[in-house]
Amino acid sequence: MNDWPEGRDDAYGRGSARPQPEGVQRMRHIQRQPQQPPRPPQPAPPRPQRPAGPPPGVPQQQAGGHDAYGGFDSGYNTGQVYGSPSGGAPGRPQGPGGPSGPAGPGRAPGPAPDWRKRIKIGSIVLGSALLVTSVSTYFWADSKVRREVDLSKVIERPKEGDCTTYLIVGSDSREGMSDEEKKKLHTGSAEGKRTDSMMILAKCSSGNTMVSLPRDSDVEIPSFVGSESGKKFAGTGRRVKLNAAYAEDGPELLVRTVEHNTGLRIDHYAEIGFAGFANIVDALGGVELDIEQGFKDEKSGADFKAGRQTLNGEQSLAFVRTRYAFAESDLQRTKNQQKFLAALANQAATPSTILNPFALYPMLGAGLDTLIVDKDMSLYDMGQMFFAMKGVNGGDGVSMNIPISGQRGGNLVWDKAKVQQLVKQIQNDEKVTVRGN
Repeated sequence: MNDWPEGRDDAYGRGSARPQPEGVQRMRHIQRQPQQPPRPPQPAPPRPQRPAGPPPGVPQQQAGGHDAYGGFDSGYNTGQVYGSPSGGAPGRPQGPGGPSGPAGPGRAPGPAPDWRKRIKIGSIVLGSALLVTSVSTYFWADSKVRREVDLSKVIERPKEGDCTTYLIVGSDSREGMSDEEKKKLHTGSAEGKRTDSMMILAKCSSGNTMVSLPRDSDVEIPSFVGSESGKKFAGTGRRVKLNAAYAEDGPELLVRTVEHNTGLRIDHYAEIGFAGFANIVDALGGVELDIEQGFKDEKSGADFKAGRQTLNGEQSLAFVRTRYAFAESDLQRTKNQQKFLAALANQAATPSTILNPFALYPMLGAGLDTLIVDKDMSLYDMGQMFFAMKGVNGGDGVSMNIPISGQRGGNLVWDKAKVQQLVKQIQNDEKVTVRGN
């Protein structure tokens, strides 16, 4: 009797009692299939692009967001695990720079910023802007300067020296002032203009020297050529106060008279009136000054107490004009004028003023409108004059009155010997050892 189970055939068609492995059955099935010729390789179909948004019907809040390739990730896990054995976060492709690569998802890494190049370009842009601003400022300021004094009309001039000399004049001109301003500044309403202060500034390599010339100085009016008429007037030995020369024929005759009585050649002329002087001080925000002794004067409007204080334009004008409150009268006034002008220059010629357009432009605008100079004076010459005044205040030079030997008819007579020695030292760029009153 056959013990094999019924319903199975062996290899000879007989019923088989031994079960056939599943693999054998599968091989028999494959062997029974007809052989198919090999199919040629087909190109891989293009990879479908994932939609940018969530699938239809999926609310936006349920969507998983965009995947690492810029497509949409529905948020459903397909069972495939991404990442390296190092422990990257599942569901995000690993790159050499981290989970998203060095340059972020879907982007190639960019070059590192070249800071040297950026700094170089920034420096060029900044330098160009400063250059344009400086050039614009120069032409703007140069256009406002009033070059009205012609020193070529001055005759019989002394020889040129080694130093650059300036004749600096403060006039009592009320040009452009309203009646209210004249009253406020105690200037009066006199017509025309006269010199209120005069000083020689010598810019030398050996040290700067500022010499005040009292307006009551006794001087001789020499031969001269009229600034307007062009006619020559012969000298008669007439002696007058120094400020009379300016009143008679203006700056040209004043320069001619100073040169004749001192023997020192004047290279440049600069003059400023009452209004310009006060406006410059106000544009600077005031000038700080240490007043050694308080004084009061009704004519100039001065009313000062001793001590360090900041003077506005009105107070500054009163300070430099006061003469009747002092026993030395005009001599003390010239000392005050020197002290104030040096302090003004010291404050104006600072980086906080020169490099700050909000301080520089108002100061230049206030001063240049009323500043009168000779035709050959450039902005550079004006800058040199200003810094020379600052140097005197800083101790790099000498500040003095011209030496006085006595009086004649109420006029101050110069000490000729000392004046000649002073002039010689300035002409030869020597250290000034002469001292005045």
